[in-house]
Amino acid sequence: MRKIKYKKGQKSLPYHLEYTGIHKEHKSEMQLFVYDNIDLTEYDGFKISDLDKYIDFGKINWLNIHGLNNIELIQSVGAYFEIDTFMLTDILNTSRRTKLEESADVLFFNIKSLLPAGDSDNIIIEQISFLIKDGVLISFQEKRSDFFSHIRERIRTHSGLVRTKKVDYLLYILLDAIMENFYVTIENEEDKVEELINISKGSADPLTLVRIEKHRDNFNFLKRSIIPLRDSLFGIKSMKDDNLFNAMEMDSYTFFSRLHQKSLELLEQIESDLGSLESASNFYFSSQTHKMNEIMKTLTIVSALFIPLTFIVGVYGMNFEFMPELHYRNGYYTIIGIMVMIGIVMIFYFKKRKWF
Repeated sequence: MRKIKYKKGQKSLPYHLEYTGIHKEHKSEMQLFVYDNIDLTEYDGFKISDLDKYIDFGKINWLNIHGLNNIELIQSVGAYFEIDTFMLTDILNTSRRTKLEESADVLFFNIKSLLPAGDSDNIIIEQISFLIKDGVLISFQEKRSDFFSHIRERIRTHSGLVRTKKVDYLLYILLDAIMENFYVTIENEEDKVEELINISKGSADPLTLVRIEKHRDNFNFLKRSIIPLRDSLFGIKSMKDDNLFNAMEMDSYTFFSRLHQKSLELLEQIESDLGSLESASNFYFSSQTHKMNEIMKTLTIVSALFIPLTFIVGVYGMNFEFMPELHYRNGYYTIIGIMVMIGIVMIFYFKKRKWF
């Protein structure tokens, strides 16, 4: 899982553009959708110099960029749309938390998309950023993925409201698609937590506790990712009262209110799942304690059996010359028999008391 690291002695300026993610091998590509309620045009594999020819400011424009390792391309996009360099820095710096910035003509939003990593206990993290300016929505993805495939199909097939709304609604459905990944991730974590609870009830394997702590870290990371998202969505809701950002229709704020409600539901679910993990930890330690108690009970019974026998052996192990039993012909066998009888009586007594 990624952590924010401070590089000692870093010399770069605050506005220095550098991609800090792990997907450096992915080639930067652009895809453009230009559409309205009637027409749709889709462009792939074009250059930044073609934007003047392809973009139609009278329609909705969605420019999607896959791969962020081409710094020159990101700079060219920023220069074309007159995007502040600090926003470009936030797009390329994947260690930043989810944030929202807005002004009279630009809305900037970045978010962490989380998905489970197959059968492992890890979580795949990708930062996705959005910019809205002059009726154009620009999305920046670290790599090509299928997060928005169903949205592209909705645009192509004219399904739903997407072709009849402005870019603010497009932003809403893109954010909603990313938030669905949170539900998928939490559901996957919950399945593994349920499995861990069942294992912890009868397992003393230390790896069980390691997995419990790993999933606790995953839920805490999910929580740290959703809290700033919740705050940012609340910030979009508050724009309705401020009336500063004119690229959003008034009825679109309702959609973002729904996303804000979803973020609250996700946080509540995570708190519940953290409680379940606490139960798994308690089951594990209870199982450990129970196993230790069983071991101690067994050792105590064995020790109790040998206490009187050891006493008898100790008495007859004394090297006194005048001990009356020393010269008995069958003294050895008699003492052995007495010791066996004492052991049998003690075992019967312990069994009757249900001590084992």
